[in-house]
Amino acid sequence: MRNEHTMADPTFSDLDQYVAHPRLAGLALNPAGTRLVTTVQTLNAKKNGYVNSLWEIDPSGEQPARRLTRSAKGETNPAFTAAGDLYFTSARPDAQDEDEDTALWCLPAAGGEAHVVNRRPGGVGGIITAEKADVTAVTAPLLPGATDEDTHRKLHKARKEGSVQAILHESYPVRFWDHDLGPARPSLFRLDTDEEQIETTGSAAAQTEPARKKLTNLLEGIGARFASDVHISPDGSFALFAIRVPAANADMSATVGRVDLTTGEWEILFQDPDHTYTPSIISPDGKYAVIGVANRPTPERAMRPVLHLLDLQTRQLTLLTEETDLWLTPTTWLPDGSGFLALADQNGRGPIFRVDVEVSGDTAKGQTVQITQDDATYTSAIASPEGSAAYGVRSSYAFPSEVVRIELATGESTRLQNPTERPELPGRLEDVETTAEDGVRIRAWLALPESASADTPAPLLLWIHGGPLNSWNAWTWRWNPWLAVEQGYAVLLPDPALSTGYGQEFIQRGWNSWGDKPYTDLMSITDAVETRADIDQTRTAAMGGSFGGYMANWVAGHTDRFKAIVTHASLWALDQFGPTTDMSPFWRRQINAEMEAKHSPHSHVENVVTPMLVIHGDKDYRVPIGEGLRLWYELLEKSGLPMDADGNTVHRFLYFPDENHWILKPQHAKIWYQVVFNFLAEHVLGEETQLPQELGLSAHTEEKNDDDA
Repeated sequence: MRNEHTMADPTFSDLDQYVAHPRLAGLALNPAGTRLVTTVQTLNAKKNGYVNSLWEIDPSGEQPARRLTRSAKGETNPAFTAAGDLYFTSARPDAQDEDEDTALWCLPAAGGEAHVVNRRPGGVGGIITAEKADVTAVTAPLLPGATDEDTHRKLHKARKEGSVQAILHESYPVRFWDHDLGPARPSLFRLDTDEEQIETTGSAAAQTEPARKKLTNLLEGIGARFASDVHISPDGSFALFAIRVPAANADMSATVGRVDLTTGEWEILFQDPDHTYTPSIISPDGKYAVIGVANRPTPERAMRPVLHLLDLQTRQLTLLTEETDLWLTPTTWLPDGSGFLALADQNGRGPIFRVDVEVSGDTAKGQTVQITQDDATYTSAIASPEGSAAYGVRSSYAFPSEVVRIELATGESTRLQNPTERPELPGRLEDVETTAEDGVRIRAWLALPESASADTPAPLLLWIHGGPLNSWNAWTWRWNPWLAVEQGYAVLLPDPALSTGYGQEFIQRGWNSWGDKPYTDLMSITDAVETRADIDQTRTAAMGGSFGGYMANWVAGHTDRFKAIVTHASLWALDQFGPTTDMSPFWRRQINAEMEAKHSPHSHVENVVTPMLVIHGDKDYRVPIGEGLRLWYELLEKSGLPMDADGNTVHRFLYFPDENHWILKPQHAKIWYQVVFNFLAEHVLGEETQLPQELGLSAHTEEKNDDDA
């Protein structure tokens, strides 16, 4: 079934157009406040991946955005130095090297071509600059047998020439999301001037490239404990960074380290096994820092991060946001040091907040004030040098990420001239809510086709978010409801128990009992929406990914109300998931044996009588492929819809050998949506649609002639 709604914008009716739509992310502001730089992601030439480029946006909103970089390899991680030079990372080759490792590049403030600042085996990662000093640090991998760059280079060469991929581990973790950790581990380096001048030869005459710079390791002896998240003081004298603290029984905690950027001397600031500490922004005068402090979760109690003020001389911590029942993330100090800006999920949105800080003697207090009021979620906010405005990146389910200017006195946001355009939506968006069985308010977004009405009610898709500490409050290209709306479906995006943005008690309601309140909340909001005249309650399906996939599996084993269920990268057997995920200590601290026994979906496989589409990527280390494989086998072995005598089943398994927790390659994203909509059309709508011939099942489409190609 196709929505008859036709528009000039084909973004949601044509998957080729959809995957090709430019995507914006991130923001950097130069110290003078005159240049904004963001990153735009577009399809590569082969259309089998994406490449990033840097774009400059006029902070005044008067001039159109202009593209700064154009290499086939792409550029990421823009960061301005105190002098206004723009650093970034790229794997593009230069006149001296063809090495494909990511190098550090510089686009001078005075103009001219970009040049390599540092290129090394293993590449460089993040870039951190001081606001008021010529000090730059980078994160980069360092082999465990090396303390300096020369030794690292020799060890890297030996490993490469020996074609050795093996990794000998002595600590945890060993994997992260979709890549192996080690043998090189991230460390922090200071960028220093190198005496060597690099000569290059041009077509007319020899030219001199600016001197390359060397890296000096700042964290000698830290090993695998460095966890990045680096914040440099404005004067460049020191930095705060995150550090892992190993504990007994393969457990670990997190705390804050401080390193002198001149001497490399470093220390751990807090030794408290009952709490985790997160480093954050440092005040303009370098006297204070914002530190996140959270109790370590247990099966009985969820974590609650609260912001504190750290006096960097006395090392005293003072509560700032105890009265704010939200999980705040600091972004930038105000230039006068009177407070800082922060972000948080709130009621299906993500506003910008200001935390006013008052220090008197040895005491300090904070007051949190909401700045923005629009129906959007902000992912960054940077204060302007004069302090009257901020620049941010926001999105909502009405539009993807875009750069805006925010007046801090009024909270008014103005869209600047962005390098990307808003796509036209094929429907309308509503905010809906209901009351759960325990009297708690449950809310959701509902995206509907324009044609949905009492005369033509729309079939309903319940989409369950992952996390589980998360919220459906921002645009997503991976699970985009408007593609389903274009197909004629209404899409329900609820925030059940465990969702962020509704207070600590709302999280605690579902803690260590995922099959209880999170499940009943989902059913309550679905019940409420199905009473609407523009919704067809006889044609419904449920979908979810990651924790949402867990919930989809739980739903499948506890109700037959849905015509079909799609479960992506899902948790199936909790006792198996806990010790095999890439971050086992985090999950083992909150999922105990009682939870595994009571709330594991695999225990209810015999009750599954709904057709299920299982989707999993082999490179998924967060929810390992074993979860998907076991789910698939047990569906066929034990479910209420097992294999027939011919070995066929109504269930389906969409497997991606080279994808991870997310389906990132554009050609695979298309396959994902095509298979999902085919499965839903069969079981929800009772219609036959054709699967893409790229799956090799049938050549059902005619070859395009040269004129159509």
